[in-house]
Amino acid sequence: MSKNNHLATLSYQQWLDREIEEIKKLNYVPELLLHSCCASCSSYVIDYLSPYFSITVFFYNPNIYPETEYEKRLKDQTKLLKEMTVINKVSLIAGPYETELFYQRVKGLEQEKEGGKRCLKCYELRLEKTAQKALELKIPYFTTTLTVSPHKNSEAINRLGSEIASEYRLKYLFSDFKKKGGFQRSVLLANQYRLYRQNYCGCIFSREKKGIHNQE
Repeated sequence: MSKNNHLATLSYQQWLDREIEEIKKLNYVPELLLHSCCASCSSYVIDYLSPYFSITVFFYNPNIYPETEYEKRLKDQTKLLKEMTVINKVSLIAGPYETELFYQRVKGLEQEKEGGKRCLKCYELRLEKTAQKALELKIPYFTTTLTVSPHKNSEAINRLGSEIASEYRLKYLFSDFKKKGGFQRSVLLANQYRLYRQNYCGCIFSREKKGIHNQE
């Protein structure tokens, strides 16, 4: 199916629901590589998708600053997957903490506003690495938890995902996980599993914008 043929009539959430319905009709459980930005956001996405996919969570977030924050978020991701009840298998791969690669990608965009060009470069990097890992592991589908956040541009994320999927000849699972009360559900699940809910996106620039640049 071609997403472009349906953009005029289908939202990303509707497209996701249609894809799931087709998978159910075929009566099989495909593999999915799910990029996760944090445990809290991934909680709802895993809960939503695990009945239909065998999920490998890919924690790849070289943007997170400082390293202690990165380790805290990765630890919570591991905790969630150990405790969460799922329908099909869910496993975890922690990607490399390539901070220099992130800074190279956003060089010259340090002063951009939140949600602007710098963030798009960050999304692109993480989606590219997810696609590369999916190709390496021969996993046909990939997607990201990023669209569960009301602060993220789902249109831009899905566009990047689609372009990258075409390049790597993979299937990108379109989504707008904040729909159907997804963000609110993620907050409830975060409370249920006692997950850490961070107060900034992750990078040093978003941290400074929150006025916490002198805190560790």
